[in-house]
Amino acid sequence: MRIRRTLAAAVATAALAGLGLAGAATATAAAQGVPTTVTPSECQQGGGTADLTANVCKGGTYDGEPVD
Repeated sequence: MRIRRTLAAAVATAALAGLGLAGAATATAAAQGVPTTVTPSECQQGGGTADLTANVCKGGTYDGEPVD
C-alpha cells in the first residue's frame, strides 16, 4: 500500500512538471513578440508580398501570417 502511494505521488509530480514545461514554452513564444497579424508594409519589409485577396502574407519573414 505504501508503494502505491509513493508511486502515485511520483506520477502526479511528473505530470505537474510536464505542465510547467508546456507553460514555459508558451510564455517564451509570447515573450518573443511574434505578431498575430501584420500590416501590408510589415509584410513587404519582411521580404514578402501581401496578398490582399486572401489576406495573407506570402514569402519572407511573415510567410503565412494574416494581413490586417
